[in-house]
Amino acid sequence: MTGAASGLARAVALKLAALGADLCIVDLNAAALDATANDARSLGCAVEPVATDLARPENCILAVDRAIARFGRLDALCNIAGVLSFSPFTQVTAAQLHTTLAVNFSAPFFLSQAAIPHLLATNGAIVNVASAAAFIGEAYLAAYAASKAALVSLTKSLAMEYAKTSLRVSAVAPGGMETGMGAEIGGFKGDLDVGLIQRYSGLRGRVSVDDVAEMIALLASEQSGAFHGGCVHMDAGISAG
Repeated sequence: MTGAASGLARAVALKLAALGADLCIVDLNAAALDATANDARSLGCAVEPVATDLARPENCILAVDRAIARFGRLDALCNIAGVLSFSPFTQVTAAQLHTTLAVNFSAPFFLSQAAIPHLLATNGAIVNVASAAAFIGEAYLAAYAASKAALVSLTKSLAMEYAKTSLRVSAVAPGGMETGMGAEIGGFKGDLDVGLIQRYSGLRGRVSVDDVAEMIALLASEQSGAFHGGCVHMDAGISAG
């Protein structure tokens, strides 16, 4: 599981640990990742923390190798890590675009490449965390939205390519949540049109992190047989119209 130092991925890690799953958790923030690992261990599971930068393809392979070396098998890959750069389109830098695409799309791509041979052996699952931004236009989030749309497309393509196998591939598309990433939007102080942001802020407030974590845990489990190639919208109605 990626991004487990904080936010949604941390919630998923603790949810799965409480259900009895052993975990390989990955994040760039080593100190916060160790805190998540310790909390998960307190629930009785074994944990392999891997502090690495998933923007580099070789580190994606390393993370899967570490999981196999520790546990001998892989039952689910949860691609949750994400970055968001909230900025007017003409101010997005090449570095911001590169990082956004590398973490939000390329990392799940290379992690899936490395994980699929092991997941085929265990009738396993891939769960990708997309976003409501993959389905609607969102001002000041062009790079983020494009990366998440690409992740949804990857989910569908993998589902078709492995349709005749036992591998399950699905995605979740949350709306704004009370996480550190969500705070990036609220904390932006640049020149922007608040009315444009309100168009995708939703009428029902922020989405519950616990609700999304519960869905990811389900999709990663053996009870998710009917989920393959789809994306579960969990945005409190934002993408409905």
